[in-house]
Amino acid sequence: MPKGSPELTAARKEEIVNACEKLYQTMSFKEITMKEIGSVTSFTRTSIYNYFQTKEEIFLALFQREYDRWNEDLTAILSGNERLTKTQLAEKIAVSLTGREQLLKLLSMNNYDMERSSRLEQLTAFKKSYGRSMQLLCMLLEKFCPEMDAADIQNFIYTFYPFMFGIYPYTAVTEKQKTAMKDAGIHYACQTVYELIYSCLIRLLGG
Repeated sequence: MPKGSPELTAARKEEIVNACEKLYQTMSFKEITMKEIGSVTSFTRTSIYNYFQTKEEIFLALFQREYDRWNEDLTAILSGNERLTKTQLAEKIAVSLTGREQLLKLLSMNNYDMERSSRLEQLTAFKKSYGRSMQLLCMLLEKFCPEMDAADIQNFIYTFYPFMFGIYPYTAVTEKQKTAMKDAGIHYACQTVYELIYSCLIRLLGG
């Protein structure tokens, strides 16, 4: 780690992650390189290696930030409501993920590569944010669905989290993909992120 104040280190890391986020809006994970990221930062590409060793670590930091932002939404649901019906809880969780398109995109495309190519320290920091989201969802279920026991909550988590990997591909369909499915004779019912998540949650919660 380079010499400098913790504030400077944090600011440099944030700038690198922001640069990666900007590129990811128009480029694929495969297309983005350390050189590309360096081209939109205020310091040299070689300086990036003082903070991140691989592009996967940068993406993992972006991924972690997305989980942190979702965790803030989940915390607000938990602390801002005394009682919620299952329908209301499903609505609020679905809304919380509707604004997290980048989280859903990262989940669906690059999770395995990011984790495999990152150092243990970076991966552990990410897992803390990821684990916090699970903890918050468990707390929401314990508070608003008291009839659910520990096994019910575990089943919910281990069904909903794998489900989230598929949300983005089913809701961000390109015109090319639509045409290909039509030509293949496959009927596709377009759904929004909210509709897909709400429908899943209602079934899992039994609402």
